Amino acid sequence: MSVITQTSPAAAKEAAPEKQWRRPSYWPFVVPALVVVLAIIIFPWLFTIWMSLHEWKVGVPTTFVGLSNYLRLTGDPRFIEAVGHTLVYTALSVLLPLMLGTLAAVVFHQKFAGRGFLRGIFIMPMMATPVAIGLVWTMMFHPQLGVLNYLLSLVGIPAQLWVFHPATVIPSLVLVETWQWTPLVMLIVLGGLAAIPTEPYESAQIDGASFWQVFRFITLPLIMPFLFIAGMIRMIDAVKSFDIIFAITQGGPGSASETINLY
Repeated sequence: MSVITQTSPAAAKEAAPEKQWRRPSYWPFVVPALVVVLAIIIFPWLFTIWMSLHEWKVGVPTTFVGLSNYLRLTGDPRFIEAVGHTLVYTALSVLLPLMLGTLAAVVFHQKFAGRGFLRGIFIMPMMATPVAIGLVWTMMFHPQLGVLNYLLSLVGIPAQLWVFHPATVIPSLVLVETWQWTPLVMLIVLGGLAAIPTEPYESAQIDGASFWQVFRFITLPLIMPFLFIAGMIRMIDAVKSFDIIFAITQGGPGSASETINLY
């Protein structure tokens, strides 16, 4: 005679070994990224600050001077002038590409023959090397031999000194910056135009809205996030601009085009 014993669920639970829940560790996945950030971003930034706290002279050991380099900037008129040049250069280099890039995006968003080919031609300036662009535009800006003054003479406008005069050097440099980076703004805005649904345009067409009313009250509000992104990209790039300015003017004439980076 065999006896069958049944174990209650509570007893079985007590008999089974308890397994404690352990929170998973994500550090093995985070550490490589932290190492890269520390090595590429944070360490150079901290080392730059450390360098700025020392006096550096050729042939002489470095000397710790604290904040004296920063305090000396407030009394340096050349630094104040460089800040003003940077602000003007950045403002113009952001506003002009935004306006012209938006206009180009609206034009190239329309359907017409050869649109793809013309788009490819339009974006070619942003693929060129900045130093090469600077050298080519230096020849174009030449007062006697430059093609720009030749084109002005065809319409009866007197020759300009362009980058060789303090009053026109920054607008001339902004012209180069606008020529190179307007296509980037156009591509960003084109992406925004492609994402806009067609229903608002159909309703506006039924209501008899003009082209300007459609652009002002439908297109512009809907592409505003894309314009904000394009403006941020342009502002970051314009603030740190160095290569084109150095290749064309090296901060001259005198210090008329010297920005913070060249200073």
